[in-house]
Amino acid sequence: MKKIAVIDYGMSNLHSVLKSFQKVINKNYNLSIAYSSKDLEDASILILPGQGAASSCLDKLSSDFPDLKRNILNKPFLGICLGFQILFNKSYEDGGVNCFSLIDGEVKDFRSAVHKGVKVPHMGWNKVKQKQNHILWKNIPDESFFYFVHSYYAQANNELHVFSDTYYEINFTTSVMKENIFACQFHPEKSSKYGLQLLSNFINWTEELK
Repeated sequence: MKKIAVIDYGMSNLHSVLKSFQKVINKNYNLSIAYSSKDLEDASILILPGQGAASSCLDKLSSDFPDLKRNILNKPFLGICLGFQILFNKSYEDGGVNCFSLIDGEVKDFRSAVHKGVKVPHMGWNKVKQKQNHILWKNIPDESFFYFVHSYYAQANNELHVFSDTYYEINFTTSVMKENIFACQFHPEKSSKYGLQLLSNFINWTEELK
């Protein structure tokens, strides 16, 4: 049985993520919550959801999961929302904080990029433009709607890593793919049938990585 470890650092909505994965996995998978690095040792797949401030997230991960970056590099990984943003070089939230630098790019404040009067946070449903032909998009039409809640946006520097983008007065990176890493700004666990399809596709994709 393969263990899926959903990382809990006290700043994420685990319930909806766990509930969604329970709908798409079969009896060959064991879904569990990881509270420390020890819980990641025997995991086959890592899931990092998140919400809140990047600096607080990174401080908590550094304390409770000091080996997380090494694990991300060596196991199939899904990052959601803040779990997506901390993969970049730097986030300008809270005055600026260095992140994991696994994806080349930065995370910036929407308020400095959009016109005054445009609603921030970017909240609700928006189209996701697929940038790569991949199994992760199986049975998901291009420009399907996914659910977003965020005040900071990512811009990846390497187009080869951009898996999708979205327009909210500016075009910004909404998911990335690099080797064993897939991460998205939107919330698949809150995105109805196409969100569940993406999670199911993710599990199938991890089988191809073997």
